[in-house]
Amino acid sequence: MIINISEAKIQLSKLVDMAHNGEQIIIAKNNLPIVELIAYKPAAKRKMGLLKGQIHIPDNFLDENEEINALFYGDV
Repeated sequence: MIINISEAKIQLSKLVDMAHNGEQIIIAKNNLPIVELIAYKPAAKRKMGLLKGQIHIPDNFLDENEEINALFYGDV
């Protein structure tokens, strides 16, 4: 359904219900489509631990590298 913005202002509650029920609502200005009204779908919650056991972090991961430190800080 395409509806002009002035009419959409008057019928907003009705249009929101229609969009929530799956109908495609397009709001136009001067008969030119500008926006589509769609129902909000929340993002799925993230699951923690999906890669547990698949990634190995070495014990020396946080150790500093003298060569790289020299490049950044010079010989101190």
